[in-house]
Amino acid sequence: MTQWTHIPVLASQAADLLLTNPNGVYVDGTLGLGGHAKYFLSRLGSSARLFGFDKDEEALAMARQNVQDARLTAVHASYTQAPQVLKDAGINGADGALFDLGLSSYQLDNPQRGFSLLRDGPLDMRFDLSAPLTAATIVNEWGLADLERILTEFGEERNAHAIAMAIMAARRQGKIETTFQLKKIVESVVHGRGKIHPATQTFQALRIAVNDELGCVRTVLEVLQDIVKPSGRAGIITFHSLEDRMVKNRFKELASGGAWRLVNKHVVAPEYEEVRQNPRSRSAKLRVIERV
Repeated sequence: MTQWTHIPVLASQAADLLLTNPNGVYVDGTLGLGGHAKYFLSRLGSSARLFGFDKDEEALAMARQNVQDARLTAVHASYTQAPQVLKDAGINGADGALFDLGLSSYQLDNPQRGFSLLRDGPLDMRFDLSAPLTAATIVNEWGLADLERILTEFGEERNAHAIAMAIMAARRQGKIETTFQLKKIVESVVHGRGKIHPATQTFQALRIAVNDELGCVRTVLEVLQDIVKPSGRAGIITFHSLEDRMVKNRFKELASGGAWRLVNKHVVAPEYEEVRQNPRSRSAKLRVIERV
């Protein structure tokens, strides 16, 4: 198995805000390669427990290898299933839970997964390789209206109609199967726009649609009280405005109801040194809420 490295984003800030009980129970909603889990365990006591969730079986195997700690229970499931997993383990709520909504570097850097427009690979984009829907299915089979809708809603793409039309025209010539094919289609209708590649938002939209990412975020925001016990905390790291808006608004709602309080009124962002060492962290935002 190739060894990939992953630098956990905002790890010390998340630990400072979430690890209130050194021997408590914690949830890592996106285990990835185990970066946050390993760091959290290094700051927790010998009887602490950490439940790590991931839909990606390859990542889970690597996380077990990287962490190698009996206090970690790695679970092949979406973080939306955390309430049931904790209940089955006889645990009445966690002391803290972290949900890192970003991709791991391993997923981005592995061309076979099809997440990155920098490397040619199959148009896949699934976190869970046993799931039926791939990005190739969407670009080759979905209708114009649905393509335009996901590009607008999930990619916040201003040129959604033109891109959807270009995809429809290209697939009449033959199947769109690779990331570079799709990238070229987008480049044919959208030209350079400063810092980001013209296809960035299209790739984001497809990834979100394939993995129902916003649906999962919405679900977890609704069931936080079934994951975190009273005086426990939940933290969410987002990487784009769509998710951050959802988290910000839901946290405000919860806090106004009186059963929760905002731990940080202002979002926590990576410091200069972290961004210098890990440029992918630059758009990260951490928000934390406590159950009263």
